[in-house]
Amino acid sequence: MNQQPATRPLWRRILRRVFQAIAVLIALGFAALGFAYWRSDNDCAALAAASPANPMKAIRYCDYGTADVLKIQDVEKPVPTDEQMLIKVHAASVNPLDWHFMRGAPYFMRLGAGLRKPAVTQLGVDFSGTVEAVGAKITKFKPGDEVFGDRNGAFAEYVVAREDRAVIRKPANISFEQAAGVGIAGVTALQGLRDRGKVGPGTKVLINGASGGVGTFAVQIARMLGAEVTGVCSGRNVDLVRSLGADHVIDYTKDDFTRGAERYDVILDNVGNRTLGDMRRVLTLDGRYVLIGGGGPDKGNWIGPMWLPLKAVIVGPFVSQQMGMMMADLTPDDLSFLAGVMEAGKVTPVIDRIYPLEQTADAIRYVEAGHARGKVIISMLSAP
Repeated sequence: MNQQPATRPLWRRILRRVFQAIAVLIALGFAALGFAYWRSDNDCAALAAASPANPMKAIRYCDYGTADVLKIQDVEKPVPTDEQMLIKVHAASVNPLDWHFMRGAPYFMRLGAGLRKPAVTQLGVDFSGTVEAVGAKITKFKPGDEVFGDRNGAFAEYVVAREDRAVIRKPANISFEQAAGVGIAGVTALQGLRDRGKVGPGTKVLINGASGGVGTFAVQIARMLGAEVTGVCSGRNVDLVRSLGADHVIDYTKDDFTRGAERYDVILDNVGNRTLGDMRRVLTLDGRYVLIGGGGPDKGNWIGPMWLPLKAVIVGPFVSQQMGMMMADLTPDDLSFLAGVMEAGKVTPVIDRIYPLEQTADAIRYVEAGHARGKVIISMLSAP
């Protein structure tokens, strides 16, 4: 008598199908990544072979890597469309964002920036300059207007920008170099304190990394909003942070603010060098922790400084304090707000160093080291 083979239980068959489907999806994902990696390229070879009809100087990088990959080259001067204006750049500023794109790190950034090589080969975002020409549909600006704002490829002699984007007129009482440092750092400080931190009169605010690009704006903005401000910095920067309006300054080389008795309503963390447990310890029960940066080139190539905000997202729902990260959304309204308070003398950009365009690599190396006091500026003219 023939025996029929035992039929596998239904759950085993379903589980096997699920595993098969997952395996297929993983294989397809790797195949797609491999194809994208193979196809990812840029226009460096074509530009190197071409002779620009109307050349300008710009910083370019054809491959990911350290600041050694940066080159100053002649590229085609941009031509504005009817909806754009041509701006002669006087100054630009260096941000951590620049070295992240330059290195392609953390690696997940390459999903949008180019897997094998950078898709966009010019660096820089923050700039200031003078409008040189306007398109037929431009109504808010005219040639000769002094402006500042944000535009990709700012490490160059010229950029084009639309009038409805993050570009506004420069206050007369601040220099082009100061204006160039406002964009990302100023808006990050403003949105981190005002929007995420809900800072107002009497709020007790601690700013970790108070002497850096964002920190120097944050100290001044927090004071302007009526907060009681504590700044954390190294000993050499204590006088600077105090001069910006901090009520209290902690030298982290001498004192550990996470072990003190003081409790804060808001912590704006520009460094990301302490654990969430440390930060929660010095927050009030309903306090707000706003992480806006941290980590250098040696932080890790895969997810880098994103590990701390990921933990904040996980921990957030289970604690009374608000824990999270924010990235600035550069808007004309917030740039206009900053222009107004700078014009009124309530906020003044702090500049550490100015480099000429041909020394942009040195400027980025200096920012990567993590010891800049305020903003590091690239001048299209020359360093003083």
